[in-house]
Formats: sequence, structure tokens, C-alpha cells
Amino acid sequence: MLALPCAMMAQVEAELDTARVVSADSVVLSETLQLDKDGTINGWRPIPLRAVWLGAIVPGLGQIYNQSYWKLPIVYGGFMGCVYAISWNSTMYTEYKQAYIDIVSDEVLSDDPTRSYNAILPKGYTIEMMGGRASYTSTLNNKQALYRRYRDISIVATLAVYVLSLIDAYVDAQLFDFDVSPDLTMNVEPTIYNDPLYYRSTEVKLAVHF
Repeated sequence: MLALPCAMMAQVEAELDTARVVSADSVVLSETLQLDKDGTINGWRPIPLRAVWLGAIVPGLGQIYNQSYWKLPIVYGGFMGCVYAISWNSTMYTEYKQAYIDIVSDEVLSDDPTRSYNAILPKGYTIEMMGGRASYTSTLNNKQALYRRYRDISIVATLAVYVLSLIDAYVDAQLFDFDVSPDLTMNVEPTIYNDPLYYRSTEVKLAVHF
């Protein structure tokens, strides 16, 4: 007598489980678990905020967390290029700045080839060939300002690459399970549309199939 109620309760529970199906393709089990249409459980999907925090701590770690390994050369290549630009422009700025300070402070120009304003001259050139002391001093001042601006732009570019890597990690995690199957298609089909006010007219119909 007790077996019948137990069997009925099991059947009711099975029907309730079936009613939780939200679509023919997948059943959402939790925030991170999904049941694929073939009945297998996909036990992981990235959490967007976690991807952002990981990428903020270590650049590129958000892409690794999202399993987008092909993006790593892009991220690290961008960072390496920006770091090289910062290093190069900082070195040139320091050299031209020191040469400008030295040529302004020296009452008599030194013939020492290791003196900063002599060492930075193009090979085979002299200060006289650069237009004299006044013209060369102005050139050194302009050069140090130019490389300082390039250094600052490189720093901004590095920050931009950093922010873009975080945005990419967040968006990639959001779209991790976005449907990109061939079922999402758009077909252009001719059709005959009957207008009650006019005679038959040939028109073009856009059919989008989901």
C-alpha cells in the first residue's frame, strides 16, 4: 500500500524536473552549470567580474581565464611594444636634456668628444655644421621636448592597452556561451505581395531564421 504513494511522488518529482526545462537546447542548472542539448553537463563558464579582476592583477590573465589563448600574443605584443617605446623615448629624452643643460652651463664649448652635446652629434657632424652654438642649443631643446612628448604618449598608450585588455576580458566572458552556430542565418528571398489597393507588385523580402 505504501509503494503506490512513493511511486506517485517519484513521478511528480520527475515531471517537476521536466518542467524546469527552459528551452529545447539547454537547461540552466546554476550560475555556472548548463546542460547542453546532447544531455552532457558543461560545468564551467567564466564569471565576467572575475575575468576583469584577474586581468587587472596580471595583464593577460583574464584572457587565460576565458580560455582565449589566441589573444595572448596580441595583449603581450601590445604591452611589449609600448614598454619598448617608453624605454627608447625616455633614454633619448634624458640624453638630449643632459646635452641641453651642459651646453647652456658651459661658457666655453668643450672639445671633449665624450661631452654630452658632442657625443649626441650625428656622426661626422660638428656644432658649427649644425648652425653654431645658438642654433644647436635650440635644436637640443626642441629634441628633448619632442622625446618627452613621445614618452608621455607611450605611457598613455600602455594604459590604453591595459584598459582594453580588461574590457576584452569582460566582454569575452559575457559572450562566452553566445550562440554563433550556422543556424543564425539571413536569407534574401523574392516574394509576391498582394496589395488590396493596387495590383500585384514584386518586392524583396529579408528572412532572418533563428
